[in-house]
Amino acid sequence: MAGRLQSKIALVTGIGAGIGQGIGLMFAREGATVIGCDISEQWAEAAVATAQAEGLDFESVHPIDLTKPADVQRYIDYAGRKHGRIDILVNAAAIPPHMKPVAELDYDAEWVPTMVGEVDLVFLAVKAAWPWMVGHGGGSIINFASVNAFRGSTNTGMVAHCAGKAAVLAMSRQIAIEGGPHGIRCNTISPGMVKTPSTQGAGTSTGAIADRILQRLQIKRLGEPEDIAYGALYLASDESTWVTGANFPIDGGVLAG
Repeated sequence: MAGRLQSKIALVTGIGAGIGQGIGLMFAREGATVIGCDISEQWAEAAVATAQAEGLDFESVHPIDLTKPADVQRYIDYAGRKHGRIDILVNAAAIPPHMKPVAELDYDAEWVPTMVGEVDLVFLAVKAAWPWMVGHGGGSIINFASVNAFRGSTNTGMVAHCAGKAAVLAMSRQIAIEGGPHGIRCNTISPGMVKTPSTQGAGTSTGAIADRILQRLQIKRLGEPEDIAYGALYLASDESTWVTGANFPIDGGVLAG
């Protein structure tokens, strides 16, 4: 089923690495015109080089700090003005959260940046993209919650992360309701532990913590970005035109146990 996103205009945030890059490349391979962004110029340019070596329609606007409204507007409007519409918005980027228990978490230095980096940047991108979807045929918005929107962790203090991802889940349901009359669908993906530069840097994808995570999985391996990208591909495609307000756990079975 090649060409599942043929002729669609897809914005994917965080294309420099990890899940965002996996989604951006898969979408382009399926025929989409992909306009990505990343805060890292180096990583974004490397992703573009990879895509261009395959002959894919893939570009990036960078550096973009998605916690700054002006940066978000610049990115979204660049794509909208160039193509006249936005068919797909994937909010894959996130600022690494502060992982501490409630008793140790500082409000100003840790709680607030985590909320901004997990919740605010989703709102800002959706708000900026809305006019490019309303009146232009609607579109598909894909946001990222997490298994931690549903369960806590005995391995790591993550009160802010759990709260942020639960907020994205609830916000996305309301976006689906408000978007329905305009042909705008909004769904969430809730990944389990996926091997990315961020999780490797935090020490959670290898070693003792990873071993404890594996014990909870029904499929005994950590996720790869492509595992998530296949789910996003379905939600972005016309195969899911009757799907909105839904959440898709892609987690190796964590939530089943």
